[in-house]
Amino acid sequence: MVRVCAGRVVELPPGSMAQVQANDRIYVVCNVDGELFAVDGICPHRGAPLAFGALHEHTIVCPWHAWEFDCRTGRGDCDSISTIPVDIENDCIYLHA
Repeated sequence: MVRVCAGRVVELPPGSMAQVQANDRIYVVCNVDGELFAVDGICPHRGAPLAFGALHEHTIVCPWHAWEFDCRTGRGDCDSISTIPVDIENDCIYLHA
């Protein structure tokens, strides 16, 4: 596991999410009321980039077929995605990917 800077906290306001690439994988970082979560960024259904979907509170909605995933746990209505540990240091969002 490698610690990777995924961006600055000030660039990810509450209620938003961003796509991040690290270690040849795509992740989504979500800001839910000031708390940051990261999950696998590709929908297991058809490979859609989840960061281009919508974030409703803590639920990511896939842009292609509206599958939903909880960004806190990775659990979905039909399948699950991996969660990635996140920490913050000096305004930098770090993924342990």
